[in-house]
Parts: sequence; C-alpha cells; structure tokens
Amino acid sequence: MRRILLVLLLFVMVVVMAAGASHAGEGDPLPSEEAFKFSAERAPTGSVELRWTIADGYYLYRDHMNASNADGAGPVTMDLPRGVEKTDPNFGSTEVYHGQVTAVLETPYGEKVRIRYQGCKERSICYPPVEKVVDTHALSARSEPVQPAVETSSQADAGHFKLAEDSTDGMISSLLRSGGPVFVVASFLVFGLLLSFTPCVLPMYPILAATLAREEEHLTAKRGFALSLTYVVAMAVAFGLLGIFAAWSGQNLQIVLQSPGAIVAVSLIFATLAVSMFGAFELQLPARWVRRISSAQGGERGSAGGAAFLGFTSALIVGPCVTAPLAAALLYIAKTGDAGLGAAALFALGFGQGIPLIAFGTMGGRALPRAGAWMVHVKHVFGFVFLATAIYMVSRVLPASLGLALWAALLIAAGVFLGGFDTMTPRATPSRRLLKAVGLTLFLSGAFMGVGAASGGSDPLRPLQFASPQSGGREEQAVHFAEASSSGDLRTQLSRAASAGSPTAIYFTAEWCVACDHIDRSVLAASEVIEGLAKFNTIKVDLTDLDDSRQELMRELGVAGPPTMVFFDRKSTEIPGSRLVGEFTAASLSASAKLGE
Repeated sequence: MRRILLVLLLFVMVVVMAAGASHAGEGDPLPSEEAFKFSAERAPTGSVELRWTIADGYYLYRDHMNASNADGAGPVTMDLPRGVEKTDPNFGSTEVYHGQVTAVLETPYGEKVRIRYQGCKERSICYPPVEKVVDTHALSARSEPVQPAVETSSQADAGHFKLAEDSTDGMISSLLRSGGPVFVVASFLVFGLLLSFTPCVLPMYPILAATLAREEEHLTAKRGFALSLTYVVAMAVAFGLLGIFAAWSGQNLQIVLQSPGAIVAVSLIFATLAVSMFGAFELQLPARWVRRISSAQGGERGSAGGAAFLGFTSALIVGPCVTAPLAAALLYIAKTGDAGLGAAALFALGFGQGIPLIAFGTMGGRALPRAGAWMVHVKHVFGFVFLATAIYMVSRVLPASLGLALWAALLIAAGVFLGGFDTMTPRATPSRRLLKAVGLTLFLSGAFMGVGAASGGSDPLRPLQFASPQSGGREEQAVHFAEASSSGDLRTQLSRAASAGSPTAIYFTAEWCVACDHIDRSVLAASEVIEGLAKFNTIKVDLTDLDDSRQELMRELGVAGPPTMVFFDRKSTEIPGSRLVGEFTAASLSASAKLGE
C-alpha cells in the first residue's frame, strides 16, 4: 500500500513541477526579425538565394512561403526543399522548417520581388505573416507591413474575416494571467469538486463500495481512507495522462470523447454496471488478478492495486460528462503544447471529483449497507440510475423517437420493480401503499411515453407533443439559423451580412453533443436570447458529419468542438471577449450579443 501511494504521489509531484518549470523557462517570444533572420545572396549560378536562420524552438511553415513580383507582374517560382511533417494545432498536418532553410528564386523575376512567410514558436504564439521586398540587384531587403485580413468594409464585403486576439485564450489562459500555474491547478480542483455531483460520477460509489466491501469486518476508517485515496488518485492520474496523450498525438480529444462511438461505448458501460446491480454478475476484478494482488500484499481482501486499477478505468466513464473543463484543458494543450500545465489541471480536475469518494471511503462500514434486503434495494436503485444515465447519453446519437421509447421502457420497468402491480392486502403499511402508488405513476408515465414514441414524439417531458417529419425529431428552435458547412459557405454569408450592415453569430453544434441538446431546448428558446440575436445574422455549423471541410472551418475559426458560439461585428471582425466555449447560459449568450451592439 505504501509503495503504491508513494508512486502515485511522485507522479503528482512530477506533473506539478513540470507545469511550473514549463512556465518558468518559457521567457518572452523573440521579435520576428530575430526568430527568423532573413538574408538574400547571389548563388554561383547567378540565381538569387533566400536564406532564413531559424532560432531554436521556432519553425517556419513551408506552405506559407511564397514570392511575387513587387510591381504586380505576377507570381515568382521559388524552389523550396522538403520540410518536416508536423501536426500543427492551427493548420493540421503540414510541413515546417527548423534551424535553417534556403530557397532559390527561379527566373524570370523582376528587379524587386516580394517575399512572404510565417512562423511560430513551439508551444507558444504564432507570428503574423511577414513581407520582405528584395532588390535582386543590390541583394538588399526591406520589411513592408502586411495588410490585415479585414480593414475596410469593402474587404469585409469580399467575405474576409478577422479573429479577436483573445478568441483562443480559453479558460486556462485566462486563469494563468490571473494567478499563475498554481491558481490554474487550484481552480480545476474546485471545478472537479463541483462536477462530483453530476450523474456520471454516481457509478464510482458502488464500484468503490464493492472494493471496500471485500474488507468485511477488517474495514477501518484508516483502511477505507487509504483504499479510496488510491482509487481517486488513480482516476486523477488517468485524466492527467489524457492531457499528455493529447499533446503527444495532436488529436482533438474533446471531439473524440463526444463522438458517437465514445458516447455509445460509455452508455454500454453504464448498462453493464446496471446489469451487475440487478445480480447478473459481481462487479470485481478477475479472481486470478485478485489472488495475485492479495498474495503480494499479505492476503488483504481489498487491495490497493485493485482500487488503483478500478479508479484508473473509471476515468473512461467520467470523461464524456465533463466536456466544458475538459475541453478547456485539451484546447490549451493543443494550442500551446504545454502538456505539463494541461496534465496538472486535468489531474486536479479528476482529484476534485473524487473528494466526496474519499469521504465516502473513510466513513467505512458506516457508509455501506449491511447484507440483506436493504442492500438489495440499494443496488436496484443504483441499477436504475445507471440505466437512466445510459439512456440520457445514448439518446443524443439515436433517433429522438427511439430515445423516448427507451425512457418509456425504463419507467415501466421501474414501476414494476416498485410493486405497482403487486397484490395489496388490507393490512399493508402506508410506506408499502406509497411505493405502489409511485410504481403505478411511473408505469403510466412510461405508457404515455411509449404512445408518444410510437406516434413520432421526441421530448420525454412532453411525449404527446408529436414532432413533424421535417423536424428530424429535434424541437423547433426559436432562433432561425442558416447553414454553413465550409469556409466558402461562411465567407458568402459573411459578405451578405456585411452588405446588409448586420453582425453575425456562428453556432457550432452537433447531434451527438450532449451540452448542445440543452442549449437547443432551453437557452435558444429564452426570450432574452431571441431578442438579443434578432439583429444578428445567425449561422449554424453542424459538426455531426465531421468531414474535411468542416474541420478546416474549425481550424480557421480556432474552434475546438461543440458547443461554441463566435460573434462577428458588421465588418466581419470577431468581437473581443464575446466567444462562448462549452455549455453556456441564456445570460452569458445575451451578454455576448450585447457586445455587438
């Protein structure tokens, strides 16, 4: 036990120290002229060679290097060597240069040639494009200002747009400016504690209880504390490793965790847990593993190794339910590559979610129901909670009428389990009569839902309000959105909005996004939201089918995943401080809309 706790503690210390060290050693980015030193020379063949000396920790994009005649006569061919493949958070898979790169201007070219290039600092900022005008006779170069993407209304009319400087700062960057790395980690610990009361954390209690129950009469407060702490730290370690994997792979794990496959997988886990609560099997590690771990630890019934294993795998269940802070951490890691701080924040998030579990485990035997009818009933309650969570998750990726049918089946089953159809004797106690009444009520509610599902209904709260065939099963939104699925679509609609003098609000959503469903039903139907967005040209980007064009559009707008809402003014420039990332409220949306007035 002590060895396992020591290893987990060392992991925490390494992650936190890495987070602090990564920021202590970063320093301010070099000026562009120093990061990418540019010169022009005459080659022995008489051609002009362009050379960039790139500082350590910086790189240039191959695709963003081009040449043209300064007098506007046309492009100039520039011979560039192959670069190194890199998965870049801004432009996806691309080629970059490190150290030094030399390009050769090929004839014909005029006396003055305009050279354009762009680069970034590793795990930090990206510089604006740089333009140099090279005198091919004197081999001198002078810098020229690069025209911004949006400066005049005529440019806006052409469909260009410009993002705000703070558009991709995100939650961690804001917290980092407020109080540094320690403040970031402390804030995510609080976020985790607040999230510990969400439905997805409920499965952790019976899983931990099963581990503690194997202690039987040997379970003390000290032993319960040690096992539950091991369980929680292992779960937090899994969250931290998720951040490290995000930095290593360059994948948008926030989208992966909300993808239909991930949601279906988590729903199946919940359903499996529910089946175990109804006695189909015992929730524990394989007997061979238990024997090995127990023998290695002196025959203890509840092993720290088993608790650590269950805690580590439990992170897979919780992950898709904490998309807002999880998205913030993964977006920060993807943008900066700072795995140290990102992993530390995610570790704190996971540990915060486990604080009530530690309290639960420390209470020991007093927190666990003794064997008997009462314990069976408790397990059944957990089973229905797990089934409800599974249906809540999977209904986001199923046809709405099928989701309603699942809710109907759950309520009917719950009504039967509560004794809605059991024979009642005249001497039945008031509590038994109350349970029968609740069971009948649940059964009738399920029956109404079943009728609604068979008739095309979609809303469990209003099962007999049938959906029209055109609605696709989703409630009709009060705010009307035009559709955009590519950069071309967006630029066309921005051009129209600019011509009409209207600001624009772009909403990124998806059928499989759990938070988006709440926003569609509640936030966008609020009267203050309808009034606030009335003056906006509203556009929806549906990421249900995440093809290449939609991914490119997400990269251009710096969007990590749904739900996200981006606000542009009448000149197609993003309104500073208005972007909404993750689940948001009607009040926050209205506040962002007011910034566009």
